[in-house]
This record gives sequence, structure tokens and C-alpha cells, in this order.
Amino acid sequence: MNTPSSDESASDATADHAGGRPRRTRRQFLWGAGLGALTAGAAVGVGMPVIHGLASTPPPPRTVAPAPGSLRIDHVTVVDPRDGSRRDDASILIRDGRIIAVGDVASLASDPNPPVVDGAGRFAVPGYNNMHTHALQAQNPALMMATMLAEGVTGMRQMLGTSEMLAHRAASRLPLSVHAPRLLAMPGDILTPFNAGSVDAVQKVIDAQYDGGADFIKMVLTDRDVFFAAIERAHARGLRIAGHLPESVLPSEASAAGFDSIEHFGASDGIWIETSSRREDLWAADETGLPVPAWIAGLPGVGEVYTATTAKNLINPAAFDSPEAVAFKREAVQAFDEGAARALAATFVQNDTWHAPTLVRLRTQYLMDDAEYEDDPWLTLMTQDVRRDYDDVLTTFRDLPDVVRESYREVYDAVLRVTKILHDEGVPMMAATDGQGKAPGQRLQLEFQELAKAGIPPLDVLRMATTAPARYLGRTATMGVIAPGADADLLLLATDPTVDVAALGSITAVVRDGHHLPIEDLDALIERLAEQPGEGSVLGFTEGTAYRCC
Repeated sequence: MNTPSSDESASDATADHAGGRPRRTRRQFLWGAGLGALTAGAAVGVGMPVIHGLASTPPPPRTVAPAPGSLRIDHVTVVDPRDGSRRDDASILIRDGRIIAVGDVASLASDPNPPVVDGAGRFAVPGYNNMHTHALQAQNPALMMATMLAEGVTGMRQMLGTSEMLAHRAASRLPLSVHAPRLLAMPGDILTPFNAGSVDAVQKVIDAQYDGGADFIKMVLTDRDVFFAAIERAHARGLRIAGHLPESVLPSEASAAGFDSIEHFGASDGIWIETSSRREDLWAADETGLPVPAWIAGLPGVGEVYTATTAKNLINPAAFDSPEAVAFKREAVQAFDEGAARALAATFVQNDTWHAPTLVRLRTQYLMDDAEYEDDPWLTLMTQDVRRDYDDVLTTFRDLPDVVRESYREVYDAVLRVTKILHDEGVPMMAATDGQGKAPGQRLQLEFQELAKAGIPPLDVLRMATTAPARYLGRTATMGVIAPGADADLLLLATDPTVDVAALGSITAVVRDGHHLPIEDLDALIERLAEQPGEGSVLGFTEGTAYRCC
């Protein structure tokens, strides 16, 4: 974890950064609602909670997990993502959800009575980890997590939580099972002006999340001084901080301050400003303050009004960006400078700043009208309400002027260029999607394809989903490898994943916590869950801020 060297140095860094000039953003990723609507809503919302993530319903039932499984897989080729080496005709012995041994078939065949799977012609790799998902927010979490498991995701970092969700996890009330990825980490409430409108407020929120068992802090949007204070407080509590970057903070500044994991390249224009030959001009021209005054954001009920007025925006924020915002972004990417991009990458490497690019999230924003999404399998799994909202936003996107949609194509081309440069310069990156079931095209297998399109070799794509998440979480002994002591979360593939990225999707079986799950069984489970789309919604989410973002 990136932590300040001392409380004093962290305080100094916060003071230095807090001196930035106040600005006002064009960015509409989160803030599509007009100021008038928010003001009116605040007037009528007195007495309402600012952010209401979970409905006041009885807690979901406790989840009783089956006992970890035991298994032996014979005659399989074991792939080690750490160095790309292969061990042919090997056996993997699993007992009680742990890998006990990896060796020659003859040496392990005497182990008494485990179920045996013939792995001949198969390649065993560690299970994949989706390091930015919102699966627990989906209308049917069980369905979404089953589809994730079927594409090889055995571990996930849930990128939004609430105090109730943290309590549910502690009480084993989350809908987790061997038919879902392992929950690797989860934060509490996201940091926004609604709950973190001042330095004092953000410190109290982080303290409360620490007390509630949060694994990390999720940043979405705050004032500049609050952003740096949040990093300091999170690290003082021994927590990482990850998420978006406010427009008022450049990526290099966030990296220098110790921000641990940047998602979607920051979800701001900062990445394009700092990879441009016109950095200073663009930074001076960008308008980067919060669009909603702090006194309004902090009023009771404003969170609900914001959510009601931006309900569809988060399906695809690009469909609702202003012409000025799009023009600014295009101006920045047209001045793209490879040298500046490599210099920024060097800063990330120096400060051990991680990235979760979520290319499929960005692609489904900027190329929403691409024909490939018209027959995406997730469309058939959406409920009618979700599909209707998606179709409405798609119509809005298709109605954008040609110049806007052409600008977005240029932006996504720049996304791929930056991804390749960061990879080549050694910036630590993790595979992630940002999906919560509101749009098609946000599957991890598609993320692998986009990473390959950016120029990342198959073995490195595999590492982004296995060894890199293990390193980030500090769990290299139990994750990302098929070795004694590791969790028995692994995949059997039909083809060699070190040769072709498409092989990462040639899954014939998933082993989750020692349980052997043939892909046919998972497909059948998905069909059953799709027929009862509401059954998995046991968390009681309302249409609040926590339900939608980010």
C-alpha cells in the first residue's frame, strides 16, 4: 500500500495540494442534474437522509456455504503466470479448498479417495479476478455472479459498499456461494460531496468505515483539499484508497500523494491533459471545481434529488456530456504526446500507483452504438425495466451529432494508446470491467480482447487477472498461482493461454473453493437464474446513490 512516510509529511502534502485554484467542471460523469433541480430538491427534502443505499427491509438470510471441496486433477498442463512456464502431465491435489500439492501423476495417485478429474489436453490456470465490479448492486446478484464465474472470474473486488453491506458481510448475509466469485475486498460508502463535503467530514466518514470493517476507501468526487485529506486519513487508518480523480487533481498529483489505485484512468480529463503536448494550456483552461456548491450538496435530501435527476446518466455518461466537454476532450487527445505519456507512466511506476483501466466500460461509453453490442448475450438477461432504460440511453447516444461520436472514437483510440504505454513502462495494472448489469459488453472476456487490441501480450493479460491482483492485495501466497497453500480457485482451459488471448475464454471447467464446476453446469445454472430475475435481489437496494454508482 502507498502510505505517507509520516503523519507530518502527509499533512504537509495535503496543505501543498490544497492551494489549487477553485474551478468549475464541465465534466458530467456524475453531475448531469441542473443546479436548479438540486436546489429545489433540497428545499423539499429536509429531514431525508443524504444517501440512502439500502432500503429499511429485514436483513437477508444468512448464507450457509458448503464445505470446501477436495479434488485431484490428473494429466493436466499447469501454467504458472509468474514466468509463463508449463508443467506437462501434472496432477493437482486439492483438499478442503486448498491446493496441497502439484506433482507427477504417479506421485499423487496414492492419495486416498478424492474425486478425480481427467485433465488430459487441458491447461490449468489460476482463476481470474475482476478488480472493479458492482455485481452486488445488480438487480439479480446471483445471476450476474454466475455469469462472471462462467467466464472464469473466481475473485472480485466490489467497488461500492454501504455500512449495511459491511454488516451483512460480517454476518454472512451476502449472496455469496461456490457459484459466485470470492469477495476479495469491499469499501463502505463512496466519497462524494454528499457525505464528504469538508476535510472534517471526510475524516469522520473514513473513521466510520474503518470501524465498520471496510477493506479500502472508494473515492468518486470531492473538493481538492478533501481529496488529499482523504488519502492522508485512509493511510493513517491502514486502508488503501482507490477510485476516480476529481477534475481539480491531475493524475501525477494523485500519484505523488499516494493514491493507491486509479480506476478508468481517473474518469476525468486529467489523463488527457497530462499526456498532451499542451499540458499547461489545457490545465489552465480546464474548469475543475465542483458544479454544486458545498452548502447545497450537504443539505438533507440532495442525494436523492441528484439520483432521481441522473438516473439514466450512469448507464453511459458520454451520452449526456455537453458539446463543450466533448470538444475539450477531443482537443486534448488530438495533442497527444507519447513522450508526455511515458513520463506520466514513469511517475506511476515510481510511486507504485496501480491502474484498473476498465476498457470495456470506456468502450461501451464512447462506442455505445457499435454493432457488436446489438447481439450481446447480456441483453437477453436484462429485466424489461433495465433494458428499456438502456435502449433509451442508446437512442440518446445515436442522436448525438456526428462530430461528437467521431470525437469519442478518437478518445477511445487514445485510451488504447495510453493502455499500451502504461503497460510497456511497467505500470502495475489489473483486469476489471466496472459492470453491474446495466449495459451489455462489460464482460471480463471482452476486457481481455480489448487489452490484446491495445497490444498487450496474452501472458501479460493473464497476469493482469491473476498475479497482479494477488500482488495488489498482498496475497501472493494464496492467489494468482497453482501451488501448495493457494486457494483452490482455478480454471481448466481447452487451449494454451500463453499463445492466444482467446484461449483465456476456452473454459471447460471452473474449480471454485475446491468444487469442480463443469462449464455445462454453470450454463444451466445461468439459464435457471435468468428465469427468476428478481430472486437474487436480497440486498434490498433502493434506487439511491449507492445503487447506481460507480
